[in-house]
Amino acid sequence: MMYNTIGRRESEWAGMTAREVRDIGSQSGSIMVIPVGSIEQHGNHLPVVTDSLLVEAMVDAAVERTDDVPLVVSPTVWSGFSPHHLPFGGTLSLDFENLRAILENIAHTGLENGFDAVLFVNGHGGNGPLIGSVVSTVGVDTDAEVLGTTYFELASDRIEALRDTETGGMAHGGEFETSLMLAVRPDLVGDISERDGEPMDEHYQWAGQDLLDGGSVGVYRSFDVYSNSGAIGLPEEASAEKGERIRSIIGDELASLLRAVHENNA
Repeated sequence: MMYNTIGRRESEWAGMTAREVRDIGSQSGSIMVIPVGSIEQHGNHLPVVTDSLLVEAMVDAAVERTDDVPLVVSPTVWSGFSPHHLPFGGTLSLDFENLRAILENIAHTGLENGFDAVLFVNGHGGNGPLIGSVVSTVGVDTDAEVLGTTYFELASDRIEALRDTETGGMAHGGEFETSLMLAVRPDLVGDISERDGEPMDEHYQWAGQDLLDGGSVGVYRSFDVYSNSGAIGLPEEASAEKGERIRSIIGDELASLLRAVHENNA
């Protein structure tokens, strides 16, 4: 619960006083970081908070590596755009327009504290096009630099070398996300000894095949077309060790991005 966890990291917006937020925002090259996740089904072995929890963990890994960068991390936007997950239950989804407005409002009001840049860090594939839109709609109305990224698209070539599955095995709730959850919150991971997912099987070869292969063609599919459980991929190939290595790679890459944003705006 938020009441007994807020304030454990110096960079947490929610644990600061207003003056402390403004003091960091006034520093040269300061950055406001906004993690964006979702609450949606992840099969029978992972909790619905997976995307929000993991994006927060990836941002935390990057912040641990950037003590020299003035930044503040907003509370994670925990609900995303997830209509394709609704058939399985457990999903709390916002409409596209509502989520876009929420992110725009958070960014604009946050930037009023003097920050030179704002970075949206996304943890849910369905939010990708929306984050891209918000970068433009916020950017056109502010002098601050506005950026957006999806964490599992960072350093995908280095993560590719760690996988034990073929393309399709690191899809929704598969080897990738299950490994990360085993590394950061193993207590929330259910039994993966029995196969809960199945490799991604998308008809169009140009469309996304898994989290590391987003594809060049977008196509809408409800997730019950792909899977009986809601998971896609091979979670049984996951491991905590692999998750730690993935988190370290992403933490390094995201930290490098944060330093680059700081230097460009200092």
